[in-house]
Amino acid sequence: MRAQRAKTTILVCAGAALAAAGVSAPVSASSAPRTRPGAAVVDCAENPQVRPGTFMLACGDGNNVLTSLRWSRWQPQSAVAEGRDMVNDCRPYCAAGHFHSYRVRVRLDEPQHRPGHPGQWHYTRITLTYPADRPADTPRVVTTRLWN
Repeated sequence: MRAQRAKTTILVCAGAALAAAGVSAPVSASSAPRTRPGAAVVDCAENPQVRPGTFMLACGDGNNVLTSLRWSRWQPQSAVAEGRDMVNDCRPYCAAGHFHSYRVRVRLDEPQHRPGHPGQWHYTRITLTYPADRPADTPRVVTTRLWN
């Protein structure tokens, strides 16, 4: 009984303080709106990026990078851009290869909590859609998981 009275007193005082400050508080935790902070895409150096102009897909060797990205949407559930996919043909081998540029649509989605970073969300899946030419042996639509 004493614990309940103390809890009630604290809640009443907190509510009065918020009212005095001109801020409204939700009646209960279950009535609070569930909002998700914006998600980011994590780059090769493990830095979160929002609306990056370039994004490395091949972190190990740098032979595939998205460039000239123009984001038309960046929302908590997904992000969409158009740009160029710069791909090294690695012929006769990657160090002697040539980069080729392809128009691409990019979609980031499936946001999840970022491990080890409380409160941060990151996209975990990327879909590339090639509306015209595309790299050899590459389907028109490619969907893959992003690293953490």
